[in-house]
Amino acid sequence: MNKYDEMPGVRRSALWEIRKSPAHYKYAVEHPEDPTAALLFGIAAHKYILEPDTFWQEYALAPDVDRRTKVGKEEWNAYLAELGDKTSLSIKDYITLEDMSNAIKANPTAFDLLQGAHEVPITWVDPETGELCKCRVDCIHDHTIVDYKTTTSCAGSDFERSCRAYGYKLQAAMYTEGAFQKSLEEYDFAFVAQEKKEPYAVRVYYCDPAWVHEGMEIYRNLMTIYHECRVNDSWPGYADKELIADE
Repeated sequence: MNKYDEMPGVRRSALWEIRKSPAHYKYAVEHPEDPTAALLFGIAAHKYILEPDTFWQEYALAPDVDRRTKVGKEEWNAYLAELGDKTSLSIKDYITLEDMSNAIKANPTAFDLLQGAHEVPITWVDPETGELCKCRVDCIHDHTIVDYKTTTSCAGSDFERSCRAYGYKLQAAMYTEGAFQKSLEEYDFAFVAQEKKEPYAVRVYYCDPAWVHEGMEIYRNLMTIYHECRVNDSWPGYADKELIADE
């Protein structure tokens, strides 16, 4: 667990679970899932794209050896003995990260947006509920909060569907609200989205203020539910629903 995870406060990814039910939120917080291979690669991509200068302080390139052979086993075991707290990275994944980085650099708008303060933790007290909240911003470029996303597709409205599925509208609202509460200054929000397969195409999405405002309505609703559940120490599941016959 990293320092940010240890910080107190409601985070967006957990708050998004309340849209299902408070019981889902409580379970998600108390039973964090082990990261999938896809999530681990996404974390590595964030680090390599946003903070390349310190990437190798956290990662170590794995040797390309045949561990079925005696020599291969010995070289692999020697690598593991020196790995320490670093995360092992395969040569294949490293080549992918390098290609993704080059694709970002080839897009002047995306590359410029990602220049700024990186991985900035923000905590604030929600003024309406008094609850402590937190977020970690990928990048702050001037007065724009920029979030880097790896995605399956940026074609057509594919990324917009990802926004709905994963609560990115809530994220835009919560992050800009946190930055405002911390600095009393307004911030814009943008996504730099990059496909995870070749040619690792990049697309920049500038979030319309009306879109972020819709996210604020979601944020306010979920925070109110969270606050009431916490105060009453009651985390119900799904509400009953009447089935309506098709016309």
